[in-house]
Amino acid sequence: MLSVSVYAAETVPTEVQMPGTQQGEVINLESPDKCDNCHEGYNDADSVGEPQDEPVTGWRGAGMGNAGRDAIFWATLAVSEQDFDGSGDLCIRCHSTSGWYGDRSTPTDGSGLAASDDDGVDCDTCHSMTNQNNTEHLGVMNPPFIANCADDPVTPAGTCESPSEAYYGSGMLSLWDGTDKLGPYAESAATHSFMQSEFHRDVDFCGSCHDVSNPAVGDLAPNHGTQIGAPAVISSGGNLGGPVEDKAAFNNPAYAYGVIERTFSEYKAGAFPTTRVGDFNSLPDELKLAGGSLEVTYQAALIAAEVAEEHGGIAGDYADGTARFFSCQSCHMRPVKSKGANKTAAEIRDDLPSHDHTGGNYWFADITRYQDDNDTLRLGGGLDAIQIAALELGQQRAVEHLNQAASLKVIDNTLKVINLTGHKLITGYPEGRRMWVNIKWYDSGNTLLREDGAYGPIGATVSNPSGGLDVNVESILDLDGANTRIYEAHYSVTRAWAQTIQALHGSNFALNYDRYSGNVVCTVGDFLLDDEDPGKKDACKGDIVDTFHFTLNNHVSMDNRIPPYGMQYDIARKRNILPVPEDQYGGAGSGSTYNYWDEITLNPPAGAHHANIELLYQGTSWEYIQFLYLANDQQNEFLGQEGVNMLDAWLNAVTAMDPSQRTMVAPIVMASAEWLVDSVNVPPSCNIDEPAGEVEIQAGSQISYSGTASDSDGSIASYTWSFAGGEPASANVEDPGQVNYPEAGTYTTSFSATDNSGASCEPASVTITVIARPAEIFADGFEGG
Repeated sequence: MLSVSVYAAETVPTEVQMPGTQQGEVINLESPDKCDNCHEGYNDADSVGEPQDEPVTGWRGAGMGNAGRDAIFWATLAVSEQDFDGSGDLCIRCHSTSGWYGDRSTPTDGSGLAASDDDGVDCDTCHSMTNQNNTEHLGVMNPPFIANCADDPVTPAGTCESPSEAYYGSGMLSLWDGTDKLGPYAESAATHSFMQSEFHRDVDFCGSCHDVSNPAVGDLAPNHGTQIGAPAVISSGGNLGGPVEDKAAFNNPAYAYGVIERTFSEYKAGAFPTTRVGDFNSLPDELKLAGGSLEVTYQAALIAAEVAEEHGGIAGDYADGTARFFSCQSCHMRPVKSKGANKTAAEIRDDLPSHDHTGGNYWFADITRYQDDNDTLRLGGGLDAIQIAALELGQQRAVEHLNQAASLKVIDNTLKVINLTGHKLITGYPEGRRMWVNIKWYDSGNTLLREDGAYGPIGATVSNPSGGLDVNVESILDLDGANTRIYEAHYSVTRAWAQTIQALHGSNFALNYDRYSGNVVCTVGDFLLDDEDPGKKDACKGDIVDTFHFTLNNHVSMDNRIPPYGMQYDIARKRNILPVPEDQYGGAGSGSTYNYWDEITLNPPAGAHHANIELLYQGTSWEYIQFLYLANDQQNEFLGQEGVNMLDAWLNAVTAMDPSQRTMVAPIVMASAEWLVDSVNVPPSCNIDEPAGEVEIQAGSQISYSGTASDSDGSIASYTWSFAGGEPASANVEDPGQVNYPEAGTYTTSFSATDNSGASCEPASVTITVIARPAEIFADGFEGG
């Protein structure tokens, strides 16, 4: 049986270990400080490129280069180590690659990391990566730590589709053991040894980290942390402490188990992996929005168009003629015209990959600088001016990505939210991240009538760790309101898995907290009570309970994030990324493709004249910060204060990119639109003038028809008559004239019209009764005599 410990693990449990290059197997990884000598500080006002085009400057300002400083990482690590001792090794593997490969991830609370391990995912880690499927350069992978399907069961016996399929995800890397730096170019003026690597332009390179799976839940939980209907996971089936060869992480691709993050899988399930940047104009019009992510990516790629065409490519391809698709790198490492180093012989390239590396983390720099100023930065403190400048540039790029990620379109009383990215909107680590629609409704005098999705003080206070008055915390006011639309994912634990959690932590283990009072809502003991038990809270009933315990969650209970363009149901099911419920966004089971947009029926209040609509994004919420604060039992000497430190920074760090300079990671506007009462298209009205009412005629007779259609806010674009039983059977003019009825019967004639905005009237109709013509009587003209 598992045992609870307040100390971190000195030995990583087999449930947490994963394939790929292991600690101490590659010893040639150099510090980024050495890369600074050539790849930073050379672009200025007189240069072709900008300062942030320099590889090191871009990297230093983004989340990858600062993953070891990440306050959310440390606060989450503290709770994770309490939940499953040793799980911190999984977190450190990506948040401090130099520390992990340098064999300093134990103790697994991070206390063994050196001060020099603060650079997150550093230069040499990325530039030593080889393809885990062993198709190009061969990195170090020794049995049983082979990160591919070569020795695993292939579908239908397992989740692997072919022996050559690699395990892309969770930082399972295959590193080159030489001194060469691997990158995309065949030629370089570098003073160090280098090798060209096709893998560095491959989306699977990014997938090596950006599908994150929980190997412990993947192996031990009854459902292996998968969605319903996903392929069966090959594992030891809960054999705690069993050999690594039998564990889920050693027998399945990362997408097959333990869902945490699935950005890479979301991308792989869509249409962009096969959409060439040069084919931008073939995309649906609303995806080609000027200033949107795809259009900006296309324009950036065109700087190398002339050179690409000279090498046999098309406009939008890489300068060497290699096809460029809408990939992770195409959007998050957009090409720039610049030198890549300060050497005189360094070439000014037409498609230097900018080391942007940002997504939507607009608040990271604020929290990091606040903690550095207050001596609570766990790793990487003492930021210098160069680092701060890089962080500020990265912060600006993050907001740019958010502004490019979505668009809003108002059509009558329908709001359309369009995903302009290559993954779900939103994506990444789901705990605390959320996007929502804020609508302020006004009357003709500009008086606010109602606000949907309002954000502000919720009526709860918390003690300020920095001292002074208690703080009124801010969040979305009505999380479950009928007019509140929030895009997010909720994770949970199942009843079957909760039995193991209770055995580990006892029945009083808190699963979640009330966001107002901070009181425990459900303990695992509450959850496991029979639903008919009179003492059981309603919030704890059912087969699942939502929690923020990411190390323990084994179920996705809700996911309404907007799919990317072309996301296929069958691939999404295999990779555990289906929306929940799965029939959202046009999903119709096997063979279907999801919509890349959401449509919301607006609900204007009485008297509404106009409305301001904003799509807001918040990097992390009060509800998640509160959880990290309350769930930390403060028993770990190294991590005991990380919940307090995170709360302090969240409450007090000013959000620099917020125009109002608020704190609490104030939300950022991604897109906006306006609703006007005059913009709501009024459908036309239709009337059948002739005949004026029901008609009865004999078979073979004719009826003359005429109608009238009018549109109060536009013009009539088309008419539609339907003559059941008549000849002709239809017409498309206002006054169709004579219609013949050859057969007896009762028929309905309908008339409708459509206006120039596409709205149709309620069809007008008339009933026509056609009776059989009476038989003719003939007199006998012959007389007998």
